[in-house]
Amino acid sequence: MLKSPRAECLARWILGGVFVYASIHKITDPGSFARIIYGYQLVPGVLINALAIVMPYVEFYGGVCLVLGVFPRAAAVLIEGLLAVFIAAIAVNLVRGHEFDCGCFSVNTGSNTLSNIELLARDLLLFLVGLIPVVFRGRPLTLRDLFRDPHS
Repeated sequence: MLKSPRAECLARWILGGVFVYASIHKITDPGSFARIIYGYQLVPGVLINALAIVMPYVEFYGGVCLVLGVFPRAAAVLIEGLLAVFIAAIAVNLVRGHEFDCGCFSVNTGSNTLSNIELLARDLLLFLVGLIPVVFRGRPLTLRDLFRDPHS
C-alpha cells in the first residue's frame, strides 16, 4: 500500500497535466475530434458527436481535479476509466490491423508521431501511474499544503 503523499501528488500532477493538455485541442475543435472518433470504427454514428463534445470536458475537469487535489481518488478513478476505454479501443484496432489517428494531443489528421503499439504502451504506463492516487490511503497533498508556511 502506498503511503507517500509526495509520490501520490506527483502521480496526480503528471496524469492531471496530461489530461488537461490533451483536452484543449478537442474542446476547441470538436468537429475534428468527432472525425477521429469515427476513425476508430467502434462507436455508433449517433453517439459520435455527443462523445466529441462531452469527452474532452470530462478529461479537462478530471485532470484539473487531479492537479488541484479536489476529490483526487474519484478523479483518478474517472481518468482510469477513460484510460481503460482508450486502451481497449487501441487494442481492438491493433488486432484488426486498422490504422488510425489516436487524437490524443491534437485533432489534426496525421499528427500522430507514435506507432499504435507505442500508443498502447504509453496509455498502459499512464494507467499504472493513475493507480497510485487510486490506491493511496493517506491524506492527499493539495496546493494549499505545498504553499503553507511550515512555521505557522
